[in-house]
Amino acid sequence: QVQVVESGGGLVQAGGSLRLSCAASGIIFSITAMGWYRQAPGKQRELVATITTGGITNYADSVKGRFTISRDNAKNTVYLQMDSLKPDDTAIYSCNVEVWRPSGAGRYDYWGQGTQVTVSS
Repeated sequence: QVQVVESGGGLVQAGGSLRLSCAASGIIFSITAMGWYRQAPGKQRELVATITTGGITNYADSVKGRFTISRDNAKNTVYLQMDSLKPDDTAIYSCNVEVWRPSGAGRYDYWGQGTQVTVSS
């Protein structure tokens, strides 16, 4: 019953903005980080932005200054505010939830189904 559900994708003109949300539920392990990845047609999935439970952020160079990641740890929710969107931002954006399992089980990742972001020129 683990669910990672994204929302907020859509079609927007270049220069516009979108706000993505991702809510995780049913995860019994402690979440250590959440983030966003994207995959455009014909390209490998790439990191967009991540944020740890402690608030440390990491951004891809291509989105620095335009995208902002934030989170609500109590709600197991992460957001991605995307401003000054470019056609090259067009991709399926997927939410990643990183957990650390006890008893030496180690790191594990949950993934959402993805939400389409399309930026027209």
